[in-house]
Amino acid sequence: MALSRDDLEAYLKNFLKTEDFQDYGPNGLQVEGKTSISKLAFAVSATRDSILAAVQKKADALIVHHGLFWSFHGARPLVGPFYERTAPLIQQGVNLFAYHLPLDAHPEIGNAKSLADSLGLGQTRPFGDHKGMPTGVWGTFEAGQGIEELARTIERVCRHSVIVSNPEGRKTVGTMGIITGGANGDWVYAQRLNLESYLTGEISEHDWHEAREAGVTMYAAGHHATERFGIQALMDHLRDKFSLECFFIDSPNPA
Repeated sequence: MALSRDDLEAYLKNFLKTEDFQDYGPNGLQVEGKTSISKLAFAVSATRDSILAAVQKKADALIVHHGLFWSFHGARPLVGPFYERTAPLIQQGVNLFAYHLPLDAHPEIGNAKSLADSLGLGQTRPFGDHKGMPTGVWGTFEAGQGIEELARTIERVCRHSVIVSNPEGRKTVGTMGIITGGANGDWVYAQRLNLESYLTGEISEHDWHEAREAGVTMYAAGHHATERFGIQALMDHLRDKFSLECFFIDSPNPA
């Protein structure tokens, strides 16, 4: 089955509610390619590796969480390594779609929700606040989780080592907030809701101290590793919805 580029873009705009978010870069179509799409590639980030893999496997479009354009980069000329990354998309007519905060926050297939489901965190509801919009979920474990046992579970699910910052004397946690990726400072939202724990991708030196001193058990399991979940859930959703051929590109990234 084939789907028009415009129909796919319109569907994702509505499904992910992209216009509700004030993001760090454009959500939606970032590089225009073929007008008809029957084969979709998915990856966490639009890197040279993922783009070349999409081209090699003859995808009509690549859908990612981290796109090419970010406000913190400013105006960026297409020269050098950035040209080498981007050129294969244009040369081969491969569309690039990117969805950042909308994919983090989606209540059904988002990064945080999908990771919560994988960890057995239930009764989830919206969590966090980026300019008025949630960026994750929080929920409750059916039974209390031992601190180290939960760390091992997160390592297994995310396939990544975990850093734990735990308040002195705490043995178990029953509630957790999740915002994936680089939300290391957002443990404060867990504190405000009196949640016992918080899971994200990255952790800074001062957050390790401040979270534990504030009574929040903080887990950091890798930026890339915690954000594999939403893009794969979106892949499954689009495959089921439109009967498109889909595949996932898992570019290695230890960060």
